[in-house]
Amino acid sequence: MRYTFALAGNQNSGKTTLFNLLTGSNQHVGNWPGVTVEQKTGQMIHHHHGESTHMGLPATKRRAKKEENLDINIVDLPGIYSLSPYTMEEVISRDFITLEKPDVVINIVDATNLERNLYLSSQLMELNIPMVIALNMMDEVRLSGDVIHVHKLEEKLGVPVIPICARKNEGVDELVRRTMLVAQKHILPKAADICADEAHKALHAVRHLIEEKAEKKGLSSRYAATKLIEGDAPMTAFLELDGGTVHIIDEIAGNMEKGIGMERAAVIADTRYNYIEGILEKCVVRKNKEGALGTSDRIDLVLTHKWLSIPLFFIAMFLVFFITFGPVGGFIAEVFQGIIDSGVGLVSDWLMRLKVADWVHNLVVDGILTGVGSVLGFMPTIVLLFLCLAILEDSGYMARAAFLMDKPLRKIGLNGKSFIPMMMGFGCSVPAIMASRVMNSQRDRRFTILLTPFMSCGAKVPIYALFAAAFFPGREVLVMCGLYVLGILVAIISGLSYKRFVFHGDAAPFIMELPSYRLPTFSSVFRQMTDKAKDFVQRAFTVIFVATVAVWFLQSFTFSFEAAKTTEESMLGILAGAVAPVFAPLGFGNMAATTAVVTGVMAKESVVSTLSVLVGADVNSGAMLSAMHHIFPSAMASVSFLVFVLLYMPCVAAFAAMKREMESLKWALAGVVMQTGTAWIVAFIIYRVGLWLF
Repeated sequence: MRYTFALAGNQNSGKTTLFNLLTGSNQHVGNWPGVTVEQKTGQMIHHHHGESTHMGLPATKRRAKKEENLDINIVDLPGIYSLSPYTMEEVISRDFITLEKPDVVINIVDATNLERNLYLSSQLMELNIPMVIALNMMDEVRLSGDVIHVHKLEEKLGVPVIPICARKNEGVDELVRRTMLVAQKHILPKAADICADEAHKALHAVRHLIEEKAEKKGLSSRYAATKLIEGDAPMTAFLELDGGTVHIIDEIAGNMEKGIGMERAAVIADTRYNYIEGILEKCVVRKNKEGALGTSDRIDLVLTHKWLSIPLFFIAMFLVFFITFGPVGGFIAEVFQGIIDSGVGLVSDWLMRLKVADWVHNLVVDGILTGVGSVLGFMPTIVLLFLCLAILEDSGYMARAAFLMDKPLRKIGLNGKSFIPMMMGFGCSVPAIMASRVMNSQRDRRFTILLTPFMSCGAKVPIYALFAAAFFPGREVLVMCGLYVLGILVAIISGLSYKRFVFHGDAAPFIMELPSYRLPTFSSVFRQMTDKAKDFVQRAFTVIFVATVAVWFLQSFTFSFEAAKTTEESMLGILAGAVAPVFAPLGFGNMAATTAVVTGVMAKESVVSTLSVLVGADVNSGAMLSAMHHIFPSAMASVSFLVFVLLYMPCVAAFAAMKREMESLKWALAGVVMQTGTAWIVAFIIYRVGLWLF
């Protein structure tokens, strides 16, 4: 048997956590056909129904039931608040449910915010598709002292309601069991009449009018009628209604508006909320009176305070960098690098004992191992950085940061939504550029994509660490903070110029729900951390591996494929010599620095591996540090190089993402030219001013 279960719910309702639980690592990420919004699908892993306790209910023994040849696909739909087609995400979720008709819709509902979450549930129930409600975050409900009478709620709504806590993997087995039952028996939601009086009359009149057409299209007539009364243009087009029918529907809706004294879409929204409130009055007992401040609200009085919020945000980011690059991170990185160096030494000794040819020894030790090892040595630093960012994100603080940044971002023509991709840019530009899909307009999307690469990605961390150790020992944290702040400042200045000359007008309005503060869970933080570590190792053994071998080969041979006596006469020396004059005004117009900049286009970590291969020394060795002073004759030259690397075009993978998300090669190329041009100008100014001052 093959089943498809669709996960639908509001943003921040715990959909992703549940998706990860149900699918494990057996998931596939692709794009929705024809639109640039990410789709996640995965095969459901087998859930045992053994002895367990569900949400405080007595432990019950259930026999593990083996389902033969069961193939269950889980589709994670974009987080939405309603099925009105105002955003790309809503259109995609609505089309998938109504046209693809999954076997069951699992509606994830945040139990701490039932009124708002059940608004979407009431719309999903009208679709007349098998559905279950997963009442998530029940642990927080218990903590608050509120009581939800789940059986009563299930009875009133007419769909199965299963209390769960996805973060703690509580109740998930029961959810799977009930969902399978609904799928196998094709249990539909019980019809509920949400409307009263004038709205009730209008709904039934329209439903009678379009019943035949809706059934032909495979749609629930009740859902179609509700949408038409709301004035939903895509529904009118989908049902192929003639002018006469549209006119009659407008008349019916107009009479309803006059009778109630409200606009048609507002009438339906109002009746939905009245219906939800009526149910909640009978099913929920609140401990705190309405208007009482919860824990999250009290924390927000400080963290989103008018004057304190921005300084507190910068303190939080400084702490992240201090933990990552300060004594703790430095010690861990040193130990890890020592292990790698020992490994390289063992391989070198083994090859010498085997008496392999010199060129083989050089390729393996000086080329591959030195290059790849120099990048891998920074893995603890990267993992530590992502650990800190994952904790901030999981706690709910990052959503506040987006809210805080809305006002400053509006000054440059964007809104708080842009902060999310930009913040992700501190990790990696590729997912950050893809995250720009959350923007509501193409203008905002392209604008955000052009600024995101100025946020210093994690791949540049090894470069900063190497240069800080060589030129600014003991001041690593200040160097890191300075570079990150410079990236933000350049993004602001570039944004102001883009607003004036390229992207006219204002950004779309920004509405965002602030999730409750939560203690980060080990599983969620660990998953994010291991994903980044895996990605880093993968890049080290693919892109960087190719880059280091290419650099070694070009450095070792002339164009006539003879062994090069000096680096200057090698292929690399000649090619880099042709490009070097471009960087001479920036203070680093030599072969080694130029080559590092060029290979950095493949992957930013390649800058370190290239310098390591060219020098033929381990990153943390004394030979490497003294060679750095030879390549960069002054501290200002090293600063200029760091500034250029911070700001110039992103890697090839990020460029491909820019092209895809901007839906234009011309825009992506323009972005690369603007970013690299900006990098050259800023590095030139800083170098010249630095020489003049110091």
